[in-house]
Amino acid sequence: MKKWIFLLVLLLLVGGGLYYVTFGYFSDGTRVGSLVKLSRRGYVFKTFEGQLQVGGMTEGTGSFSSTTWDFSVDDDNEKVVNLLEEAMKTGQRVSLHYEEKFFQLPWNGDTKYFVVSVELIPMPVMAQPMQQALPAPTPAPVTIDTINKP
Repeated sequence: MKKWIFLLVLLLLVGGGLYYVTFGYFSDGTRVGSLVKLSRRGYVFKTFEGQLQVGGMTEGTGSFSSTTWDFSVDDDNEKVVNLLEEAMKTGQRVSLHYEEKFFQLPWNGDTKYFVVSVELIPMPVMAQPMQQALPAPTPAPVTIDTINKP
């Protein structure tokens, strides 16, 4: 009887560990950038795969550096997919909140990074240069000489 209990506990521990490694995550974060691509991929298990262009000006040198970051989106997460497609159409920058999985598994997508929420960043409104008001014309000063002239 002890042998069966030990085997059951061992099986539960191994099963729980595998479940956690498959569906759990050990890191999460946010990345901001512009979407480069979004496609639906997979032979049996479909996921959306995308690339985010992350980059900006580097301090000191003033040079522009850019990298791409690959991510996956679960096929069932329609809200995130719709926001990403809208950002692709409008060219808006996005802020992606993601979870990093322990391993890249074949049924989980092409990457370890799964996007769970998206925030569209509004495009900045370009400030129009203000037109300076011209000073009102000042009348010529009135002097005694200008009054007495015929």
